[in-house]
Amino acid sequence: MGLAASIGLTIVHSAVFPLRNRRPSTLLGEGQVEMAAEAIEENQIGVVVVDAALTPVQQRNLERQWHCKVIDRTGLILEIFGERARTKEGTLQVELAHLEYQRTRLVRSWTHLERQRGGFGFLGGPGESQIEIDRRLIGERIVKLKRELEQVRRTRGLHRAARTRVPFPVVALVGYTNAGKSTLFNALTGAGVYAQDQLFATLDPTMRAIRLPSGRTVILSDTVGFISDLPTQLIEAFRATLEEVAAADIILHVRDVAHPDTTAQRNDVVGVLSEMAKGEHPTLDENWPARTIEVLNKADLLGGIAEVPGLDDAASVAVSALTGEGLDALRSALDARLAAGMEIADYALPPSDGARIAWLYQHGEVLTREDGEEVVRLTVRLSPADRARFEQG
Repeated sequence: MGLAASIGLTIVHSAVFPLRNRRPSTLLGEGQVEMAAEAIEENQIGVVVVDAALTPVQQRNLERQWHCKVIDRTGLILEIFGERARTKEGTLQVELAHLEYQRTRLVRSWTHLERQRGGFGFLGGPGESQIEIDRRLIGERIVKLKRELEQVRRTRGLHRAARTRVPFPVVALVGYTNAGKSTLFNALTGAGVYAQDQLFATLDPTMRAIRLPSGRTVILSDTVGFISDLPTQLIEAFRATLEEVAAADIILHVRDVAHPDTTAQRNDVVGVLSEMAKGEHPTLDENWPARTIEVLNKADLLGGIAEVPGLDDAASVAVSALTGEGLDALRSALDARLAAGMEIADYALPPSDGARIAWLYQHGEVLTREDGEEVVRLTVRLSPADRARFEQG
């Protein structure tokens, strides 16, 4: 129901039908189909959403018996994705997923387009059926989209390589859809990213630089929300978006701690991330849990941070992105997690070498400084990569 409401559908009737057996023709039993048909006619329903995966034949048969549009869970998610995507990458990903889905929906229901003539004039024999033409055109478009998306991934790879040359740690926000990631992103960065109380408000990755209490700069990345039972073709289509998670130094797992299914949502997100770390070509390293901080968001709905359960865990921080409560503690937690992997080094530089001194302030945390007439002594906390880069330069 949350998925349907998030795209603006008005829910006038809902029903739960237990399935003893899945009928190949309609999924539901005959009596259940008739009960639903009565409710559809009584409420003058124009769209029926089935919270399950429908085969093309099942979808067609239900539409014939119910005399209205029928979409399944995958179709509904694709509709939401199509409405929300804004950037070139997002629209490419949505179109690819939609075509992969639509290719399986081409069933023989168009008798008036059963055959077209092929060739020129009287020389041509029976040509392709309309379904075959559509399937071929969709296949060609899919191939083109995959090429374009691969170019997008290469471009994003170049951007990541550029960030490693001027390295700032990357912090990726992940979490179940509607957990408040974009609201938290805006609260930390002051950005105007689209944030609403609806599912899949964010489909395009957004990145901003923020300063932590230590003075260290990090890049914060907002990503698409996870959801249970996400269709396989959608995971593949949105792989480029999730690559930002794989490249992150810290993963902030944002949870809606006030949601009644918060534990189940957490398990869904952890499950997807775990799958990204498996297989022949994993996109996430196995040590990702050690880089993760759980952000227990929407504490204001529970009465404040003091009322949030599970804060005994040192890897958790409670916040309210809406009111700002707990954000300072989150920034400090980010600083502490980054500092844990840092090295402390001492340098003695001439006062005239202002560029290198400024570089240390920009890329590290200056712990102590002593200014002398001939030398400036600095004790700095740096990442191993930054330390090596500074000492080689």
